[in-house]
Amino acid sequence: SSVIRKLAFDVSNLDALFSLAQTAVINNYKRPEINNSEVIELRASRHPVIEKKVGFNNFVSNDCYLTIGEDDKSENQLMILTGPNMAGKSTYMRQIALNVILAQAGSFVPCDFAKIGVVDQIFTRVGATDDIALGQSTFMVEMVETSAIINRMTERSLILLDEVGRGTSTYDGVAIAWSLAEYLVKNKGARTVFATHFHELNGLADLYNAICNYQVTVKEEDGQVIFLRKVVPGGADKSYGIEVAKMAGLPKELYSRAQTIMHTMYSKSKTPTKKETIKSHIESGQLKLFG
Repeated sequence: SSVIRKLAFDVSNLDALFSLAQTAVINNYKRPEINNSEVIELRASRHPVIEKKVGFNNFVSNDCYLTIGEDDKSENQLMILTGPNMAGKSTYMRQIALNVILAQAGSFVPCDFAKIGVVDQIFTRVGATDDIALGQSTFMVEMVETSAIINRMTERSLILLDEVGRGTSTYDGVAIAWSLAEYLVKNKGARTVFATHFHELNGLADLYNAICNYQVTVKEEDGQVIFLRKVVPGGADKSYGIEVAKMAGLPKELYSRAQTIMHTMYSKSKTPTKKETIKSHIESGQLKLFG
């Protein structure tokens, strides 16, 4: 019986290794470099599941560089990722996590090049759900999970945050998201990707070298929004929510009215864009995110 159990264990290990090897060969995965640095560098990374669904030639690959080291790229500790709904922000974050997991599990990875400083934990805060059994609202669940991340992370952790702060009012949401990003770069310095529709957060890169702005690109053509799926440096200034609502089939009267309301609201608001302006508000203790 003990011999049979050992044989079953050995066969299962062999089967798992064979599956990883077969997947790597079929899908052109590459051997990652695992080291003790504080860098996560992925070139032309892909999401292994979505790539299989849409086809290798149809999936848009993307790079990622995160570090907390003292080198010329040390500003890439926390990435603020902006872009429209459906553009691919969540997919991008998930493929980073999957590449890290596969690499540290001993597998080849779906990218052209991967150098990964060992990650001790991966924390994610994604989705928007309540917990009726515990009597917690969507926002409360969001904050409880965020608190758990903050209390358990180390400088070797990888943190992926998807629209933290969206479960409450815009003012409160921006304030929480802003202060959370500041906390993450000031405490323990974990490598982080923070996807958000709060474009005000782009101003953080002017204040902290550890924070960088990236966006998922789109193209407007003949009144239509075309998702390019490419992650490039720089912050987005539009979320194209109304355009996505139009694509979903909402009545023309509804989304036209939404556009009118949006333009009215934007004309009355003011977002900090200059480093000097934001810095002066912070130093005076009166950070003004909206006019």
